[in-house]
Amino acid sequence: MAAAPAVSVAVRVGLIGLVAAVALFGAGFAWFAADARRPAPGPPLAGGIVVLTGGAGRIELGLRLLAEKRAGLLLISGTGAGALPALLAGAGLGGELAAQVVLRPVTLGRGARSTRGNAREAAEWAAAHQLPSLIVVTSGYHMRRALLELRRTLPAAVALHPVKLVPHLLDGQDQVPLRLLAAEYGKWLGALLGLSGWAMREEEAASAPAAARGGG
Repeated sequence: MAAAPAVSVAVRVGLIGLVAAVALFGAGFAWFAADARRPAPGPPLAGGIVVLTGGAGRIELGLRLLAEKRAGLLLISGTGAGALPALLAGAGLGGELAAQVVLRPVTLGRGARSTRGNAREAAEWAAAHQLPSLIVVTSGYHMRRALLELRRTLPAAVALHPVKLVPHLLDGQDQVPLRLLAAEYGKWLGALLGLSGWAMREEEAASAPAAARGGG
């Protein structure tokens, strides 16, 4: 009979802990979603620009930053078999802007199939060119995880300046589905805990068909 109160207390403590965990998770997700939609300030001049492929508009934004001479070098990581003229056409760049891009050094990173792979590719490229700073271009929902993996791979002395692609700033509408935000939040939490390997395998599996078709 004396065990009943102890069990009841344990259940209450467990429920309180569960509610607190759910509340904490929800608050974290709300912050993550708001941060993904919040534009970063304009980047300073940097040694290089790194574009992490995988979302619409990222390559175009990186090429425009290069044409604006925000940096002297550009790496487009995860292009697969893509060629620069096709990337320029796909980004909708033509005329004088495309000519400015062609005249500047652009490296196509073909090996990366995941965010961790992007980070490795960027680190090797930055080391080869001895770059002291990088402008990082990716979607807003992907930026936190991208910076985390880059920070783990690059030397601490290399400064990172994020430039987030935020869809609603382009056309007045938020095009990021809640499901995508939730998935990226989970991957970011996993990366924080050192469990980014499963996310890497998932990304590599998803990118395999695109790579086979020559997509980025």
